[in-house]
Amino acid sequence: MSLKYAVIGTGAIGGYYGGRLANAGKDVHFLFHSDYDYVRKNGLRVDSVKGNFYLTSINAYNQTSDMPVCDVVLVGLKSTNNHLLKDLLPPIMHKDTLVVLIQNGLGLEEDLQNMMPDLRIAGGLAFICSSKVGEGHVFHMDYGKLNVGSYSCPDEELIKKVVADFSESAVEANAVDLDEARWRKLVWNIPYNGMTVVLDTSTEALMNNTATRSLLHEMMLEVIGAANASGLKHKIDESYAIETLEMTENMVPYLPSMKLDYDARRPLEIEYIYSRPVAIARQHGYDMAKVSMLERQLKFVQSNYIE
Repeated sequence: MSLKYAVIGTGAIGGYYGGRLANAGKDVHFLFHSDYDYVRKNGLRVDSVKGNFYLTSINAYNQTSDMPVCDVVLVGLKSTNNHLLKDLLPPIMHKDTLVVLIQNGLGLEEDLQNMMPDLRIAGGLAFICSSKVGEGHVFHMDYGKLNVGSYSCPDEELIKKVVADFSESAVEANAVDLDEARWRKLVWNIPYNGMTVVLDTSTEALMNNTATRSLLHEMMLEVIGAANASGLKHKIDESYAIETLEMTENMVPYLPSMKLDYDARRPLEIEYIYSRPVAIARQHGYDMAKVSMLERQLKFVQSNYIE
């Protein structure tokens, strides 16, 4: 069975993962926004630590009404734009289309399901250092693994096929338990995204300072505590915090997506990365005190440039 893919949000994430699929010969159709005309003329360039590639012939569109119906939709939008999905998705879906949200945070799938009850949804967890550095140009600096977990897709074979397609496209991919995977991703996302914004710095600088490195570790432990309190099937051991610190220490110096959004004065993904985990933890009797403080600091920072 060959799957037809759509990519909604062809930036650092959609451009890389969709580009990998297309470069391997998979049938992929990309939605572009501001750089649509450029890509139609020049193609999509991906400079990658795992090997550069250039898609000179690409299925590029600037509206989903012009795209074909697809079997799998990869959503690489910022979660602040998820309200657009109710209009973007219907033209490219059949009744069994799988929508994969390659986004950060908790509650994404639940909110989309409430908005579109009949949708088949999975979550995608990208462990990658990647940025969009120009029109039709993605720069992949490090890592690149993609974990996929079902939220409301009853077809296990479809999930396996998506994972297999990525594996055939030079992407390390795995099928995972979605709840645990989302919390594990937050162990990195919560401390590094927020602290690089409120302190206006880089992950490297945070790691090289004794005080901030200690705070990173404490916040990771708080996220792990909240995850375990939420009722995961398999609890996350506190040693995962040390593993995450060590992984970051070996990472190419990198500005997280929220820091890039802050520098560009774009809306920050506070709701799903901070507010929702804090609320879920509180429902289970766990207080994420440090994360809650960081959440409120981020809201203050954002309020000073977005009204």
